[in-house]
Amino acid sequence: QVQLVESGGGLVQAGGSLRLSCAASGRSLSINYMAWYRQAPGKQRDMVAAISGGRTNYADSVKGRFTISRDNAKNTMYLQMNGLKPEDTAVYYCSVNNRGTVYWGQGTQVTVSS
Repeated sequence: QVQLVESGGGLVQAGGSLRLSCAASGRSLSINYMAWYRQAPGKQRDMVAAISGGRTNYADSVKGRFTISRDNAKNTMYLQMNGLKPEDTAVYYCSVNNRGTVYWGQGTQVTVSS
């Protein structure tokens, strides 16, 4: 079992920045894939950024503005979000794959005002 705790969401003006964190805990952690997803009201949940084996992948809508990173020693993943836009408003979820099982965090709200 893996527990994920997200933090760092909030309200920010357009053009501002936020950094999200996702801390994983549990026994026998062997996480090979970590990702951030987001879901706006009335829309599906979409992948924003992912990191696996040192490689990263981003949704086209956030390329050049968001940066995903991971601190293996702390089992923590980050999402640095710069140049935020109102359309980035959503609940952001972290997701990890630990030994073939996918886990989700509880979500953190990000609201960008225009």
